[in-house]
Order: sequence, then C-alpha cells, then structure tokens
Amino acid sequence: MTGHLGLSGLGVVVGLKAEAKLARRLFPAALVGISGATRAGADRAVSGLVAQGATRLLSFGLAAGLDPALHPGDLLVPDAILVDGRHLATDPSLRSLLGPGATGPLLHSDVLVASSAAKADLLARTGCRSLDMESGPVALAAEAAGLPFAVLRAVCDPAERTLPPAACIALQPDGTLQIVNLSRSILRQPSQIAALLALGRDASRAKTALLKSRTGSLDY
Repeated sequence: MTGHLGLSGLGVVVGLKAEAKLARRLFPAALVGISGATRAGADRAVSGLVAQGATRLLSFGLAAGLDPALHPGDLLVPDAILVDGRHLATDPSLRSLLGPGATGPLLHSDVLVASSAAKADLLARTGCRSLDMESGPVALAAEAAGLPFAVLRAVCDPAERTLPPAACIALQPDGTLQIVNLSRSILRQPSQIAALLALGRDASRAKTALLKSRTGSLDY
C-alpha cells in the first residue's frame, strides 16, 4: 500500500532540509537528522539519532546514478553499501518493508561526483549502481552499534549528467541552499540555466517517487 510509515525507534538520515520534509511525511513517528551532504555532518546526525534512542537507521533521500540503466525517479533499495573499501549489507527484513526498488550496491562518497566521466569510472571500478554522501556513515554507525539499517533513495542525478557549476557550490552545511552563491554562479555563466532547470525537474521526479513509494507496515 502507499502511505505513511510509523516505526518506533526509526532514525532517518538525510542530506538536505527538503529531504527532511519528505522523510517526516513518510515517517511521521521517526527521528530525522540532516547531514548537509558531508561526512562529518552525517556522523553528527547519526550520533544524535542514536543518542535520542534510534534503534533502526535509514538513509533516505536523493542519489546519483552510476548505472546508465537507472533514470531520474527510479527508486533504490540497495542490498549493500560500499564505504571505506568495505561492503556492509543492509538489513533484509527492514529492506523488504520499503517496497520495490533497484538493488545492487550503493557507493558512499565523501565528495560530490559532478561529471559523467567520473561516474562511469566509479561504476567500472566499484560495480556500484548508485552513489550518495550519507549512507556510508549510517552503515558504519549501525555496524558499530549493532543496529539494523537500510536505504531508501531515488535517482535525481543520472549517470549521463555532468552537474552545472552552480549545483556544485550551492549547498550549506545545514542542508539549505546558498542562494547568493547560486545567483552569482548563474550570473557568471547563464548558459547553465537550462541544465539547472533539468536538474530541478529530475529532483521533483525523484521526490514524487519517494512519496509514492509502496510500503508495508513497519509497526512490528
């Protein structure tokens, strides 16, 4: 069925404030932490959630596609996270309750991967189908604390896209956008406006997919 998920003890880690709003709609009973799409921020978010009593962890939000077969709006429910050279398996019971989505490993990156060439290289070297900047710390913290974890994300940035410069400098540590930096970049290079609009459309498609994701009951 489609609907809200309720789960006592669920801690959800996202990168952006916009993703946090989505998480709270889908998981109204959950604790939510925002990383600002940095590893240090993700570490802080996870630590805070565990300190508040989270007993299950979920990495949630948007992701980049590395596999050209993945398109904007495709849901991802990875069966493993590759972080620091290690494959950490997601919890199959929790994963099964998140509904259908592309499986295969997801790669954690500490840096924004902006170019299509870099994405192709990572796919070839790691075999990972997708990438984000939060799931690694979630997986490591879950392993250290003995907690189950899973990932529910949607592709926003497909493998064939090279991000426009403004998209690479717009994020603040609190997960909001630096409007001044964004505007300055557009003024310097107005030719990127079309690419930014396409990115915005794909982000909307990904968010809609997350909100419409089929879910089972997590109240157990």
